[in-house]
Parts: sequence; structure tokens; C-alpha cells
Amino acid sequence: QVQLTESGGGLVQPGGSLRLSCTFSGRSLSLYGVFWFRQAPGKEREIVTGTTRTGSVTYYSESVKGRFTFSKDNAKNTVYLQMDSLKPEDTAVYYCAARVGLYTGGYPLESKDMDFWGKGTLVTVSS
Repeated sequence: QVQLTESGGGLVQPGGSLRLSCTFSGRSLSLYGVFWFRQAPGKEREIVTGTTRTGSVTYYSESVKGRFTFSKDNAKNTVYLQMDSLKPEDTAVYYCAARVGLYTGGYPLESKDMDFWGKGTLVTVSS
């Protein structure tokens, strides 16, 4: 059974940066499509970004495109979400998720399409 553990959340001022990490244990992350979701207070969980098993195709939501960057380090079994130019509306709990089924990339998936989840890490963007 794979386990996902996020880290790196915190409080940052508008315009600042944070890097989130998600470490896989128990199985190689290369077996999964890997995604980041977020859930702001009072809102539904939404997809932020996701990539294929090989990392060859990555999807970004319109709200983060050009500001967030998804990367993978297979040797460390860890994925990263680099978040730049942060805005107050980016405030949310960020979740790492993995999908066993085929994902060809370039389009959004929903929470129900994921098989495994981390517990989340809180990002607060505020002055």
C-alpha cells in the first residue's frame, strides 16, 4: 500500500513563494499519475495540477498556470509543487493524490478519480 506525505505549507505574504513536497512510501511514484488538489474554506476540492506516470504531460488549472510548477524526483520518490506569485485566493489545504488507472495527461480529473491521498498541508497567503 502506498502512502503519501505532504510538507512545506505555511504562512506567506502575497507575491511570495512556497514549495510543497509529497513523498511516496511503500511503492514507486512512477507507478502512478500524480496530482495536487486544494480545498479552500467553504469550497469544494479542486484540481491544481497533475502529471502522467512518466511526467511527460502535465496539466495546470487556469488559476495557477504560469505561477505554479510541478516537478518529480523519482530517485527521492518525491514530487514538488513550486508556487510563485502567491495570491490570497491560493489559501487552501493542498493535497497530493495518486491515480492507478491510466491518465494520458493534459486534462483535469476529479477527486473521485484518485486512489490514494495524503493528509494535506495548509497554505495561507496573507499580509
